[in-house]
Amino acid sequence: MNIIDLHDPQRINRKPNDVKVLLSSGNFVEQGFSIHNVEIRLYLEKVDERLGPYSLITSFVETDKGSVEMIYDEGFRGNDSLNRTAQFLTSNLGISGLVLRSIITLRDKIETQKT
Repeated sequence: MNIIDLHDPQRINRKPNDVKVLLSSGNFVEQGFSIHNVEIRLYLEKVDERLGPYSLITSFVETDKGSVEMIYDEGFRGNDSLNRTAQFLTSNLGISGLVLRSIITLRDKIETQKT
């Protein structure tokens, strides 16, 4: 099961401009889900002369029961937005929050399919 949890999935219907892998061990288990990969992905959407690039940053979590890609942040965040986001997440326990949000989304979709 692959879930794209965005209002407009077409926004990410292409290869990301950049990707940062935050976790890729495959040995981490959370609430019965084996976590294989956690990434943040950058999609540049437009450039404003004054404000710079418009960044759509998504989180991507891959588990043994499916994957989820969802919006993490977006806006005019400057030229190094993905690296700053990765640094923030790794230094402030943000990875666990991404994993938990994704597991909740996956669990909801799995339960919905059962009924």
